[in-house]
Amino acid sequence: MSDPAFLAEIARRRTFAIISHPDAGKTTLTEKLLLYGGAIQLAGSVRARRDHRNTTSDWMELEKERGISVSSTLLQFDYGGCVINLLDTPGHKDFSEDTYRVLTAVDSVIMVIDAAKGIEERTRKLFEICRLRGIPIFTFMNKLDRPARDPLALLDELEQAMGIGAFPVTWPLGSGADFKGVYDRLTSQLHLFERTAHGKYRAPTRVSGIHDPEIQALLPPGLYGPWLEEIEMLSGAGTTFDEEHVMAGLITPVLFGSGMTNFGVQLLLDYFVQYGAPPQPRQSNGIAIRPDDPDFSGFVFKVQANMNPRHRDRLTFVRVCSGKFVKDMVVKDPETAKPVRLSYPQKLFGQDRESLEIAYPGDIVGLVTHKAFRIGDTLSTRPDIRYDEIPRFPPEAFAFVRNVGTAKYKQFRDGLDQLLQEGVIQAFSIQEPGQTVPLLGAVGQLQFDVALYRLQTEYGAEPRLETAPFNQIRWFDPDTKLEQFTDDFLGSGVKLALDVRGQLVILFPTPWAVDYFQEKHPRLTLHKVSPHSQTP
Repeated sequence: MSDPAFLAEIARRRTFAIISHPDAGKTTLTEKLLLYGGAIQLAGSVRARRDHRNTTSDWMELEKERGISVSSTLLQFDYGGCVINLLDTPGHKDFSEDTYRVLTAVDSVIMVIDAAKGIEERTRKLFEICRLRGIPIFTFMNKLDRPARDPLALLDELEQAMGIGAFPVTWPLGSGADFKGVYDRLTSQLHLFERTAHGKYRAPTRVSGIHDPEIQALLPPGLYGPWLEEIEMLSGAGTTFDEEHVMAGLITPVLFGSGMTNFGVQLLLDYFVQYGAPPQPRQSNGIAIRPDDPDFSGFVFKVQANMNPRHRDRLTFVRVCSGKFVKDMVVKDPETAKPVRLSYPQKLFGQDRESLEIAYPGDIVGLVTHKAFRIGDTLSTRPDIRYDEIPRFPPEAFAFVRNVGTAKYKQFRDGLDQLLQEGVIQAFSIQEPGQTVPLLGAVGQLQFDVALYRLQTEYGAEPRLETAPFNQIRWFDPDTKLEQFTDDFLGSGVKLALDVRGQLVILFPTPWAVDYFQEKHPRLTLHKVSPHSQTP
């Protein structure tokens, strides 16, 4: 599609996620990007309501109670001539699967690192996922308002641990109580900040030259000279800035600052808008579908019910990949190939929503439909476009779930079905006579806590969990038949079950039991994930 207006709309989209280790300041930075993007006027409040609230991106009551993020959220706003689609990811490791789904829907990532701790385990894992997917990464060294590690040591660790070139776009002037600002190496300007009450407002900024006589007076004795030497050393050695290398994931631009005090946040947002990736081509059956392809296509990466209890509806999140999305357009049902009309599209901002008429590649559309789309479904006006399925993570914790009594069984069943469609948990049915209690699988215990909480508060059910004696699961090849197995063949504590797609799985009590089974039956092929999926 060569329409200049359409191409311009694509070029101004920036769709990204923020990743970090827990407590590195991801949620705070998300809120401050909204503050500087004009989406909110006061950190912790939504502009449209002008009232004090919890963090905008944490909409679920459980998140507010525990102070954690367990669900991904979309936040869209305009800034610097661009449309920013910010996907906030869950902060807890038990929700890595939800985070991975989000990373399939973005074109760039901001990686937040606690400057006092450096590279941490979850940061490293999420970075590797981004690298495998070829996603450009911007790095924000956070919490410079507290005592931090040496900036040069942080850069060296980033390059050595992650195997990526690091180009410091900004350089901190002091740290902790002495953190005064950052030097922008691309413009040769020093940005000096003033603190605001609790960081709720934009930090007043004064731009200065690096040799301004007042700068030395701001720092403790003996720090100004070494700081100038660091700036000169960076100019003469180290990684050089190359926009193509950034887009290829070979270099990560690094910016220093403090989300809590707002220092360096606007520079991060400005540079991300300038150098962040616009919508990129997506692979369909080995063919790259360009964003400017005239045919609409997108894929489902998230399903969520009850974001607003007053609506009691089911929202399907679709990333637009090509063409224009238009309200009331008709696409092909990915299961039946029958036409489906998309009549109630929504523009989303956290929990809030409004009607949407049109969307472009890079945008995220919330669909309210009677059709139960599944995570990974491709929606398109062209039947030959089919994007890769989004893989499921193998469960590591298992529990039986039942409803206490029969009075609330329907609510229990409806709620459980909805949570399964959302991908919050997985379910299996053990293949034994008389065994009717569902077996749930989760990546971690917190997923069970969220499932129970939502069954109780959103559906009025009375669920009870009973720990199951399994911690390993494997899938058989699709043509494996249940009838070929006996108890003696399986071994002690090993059970067969079916997943929600009817695929045969085998459950083990220990890793040793997996190894023993494979030694006894070398002709059977076991998979850590469903053969319908791919390993993340």
